[in-house]
Amino acid sequence: MAKNLSILVFLSLMIFSACAPIIPQELKRNIGEKVTIHEVVKNPDAYKGKMVLWGGEILRAVNKKEGTMIEVLQLPLDRSNRPKDVDASGGRFLVFHQDYLDVAIYRPGREVTVAGKVQGIRKLPLGEIEYEYPLLKAEEIHLWKIKPEEIKVYHEYPPYPYWYSYWWCPYCW
Repeated sequence: MAKNLSILVFLSLMIFSACAPIIPQELKRNIGEKVTIHEVVKNPDAYKGKMVLWGGEILRAVNKKEGTMIEVLQLPLDRSNRPKDVDASGGRFLVFHQDYLDVAIYRPGREVTVAGKVQGIRKLPLGEIEYEYPLLKAEEIHLWKIKPEEIKVYHEYPPYPYWYSYWWCPYCW
């Protein structure tokens, strides 16, 4: 009986830890209505200091004296707050994190979800235009693991078993 109870407790802990939120609850409570990038660009002063939850794909990350600046292509979030793999975006935004983040880890192509406070707008060149980036001061950044289907596997040798592929190889005879 005690063994069954300990197994049940262990499995419960595993299940509940797998469902742990990526953004702490105290930060989620501070996030009010869903604010879009377009709304912030249109009226930055109205949203200054408001907490938002945005996510997307990292386009660039740069370490500065004050911290790390990350440029993100916004993507809609799914139910678990992970950026969706879609061809729709609300635009780009900048995330400032006051600590050093390794840009080899926070590299282009990785997905992030950010809870942060709107600081205003930064106008920076993007190609031949001036782009208005909403700037967030990060309270929490969640860097998502790479999806298994995105991992590239390179084979240097024929797949196992070698003799099987040898017999089916028409030009190996």
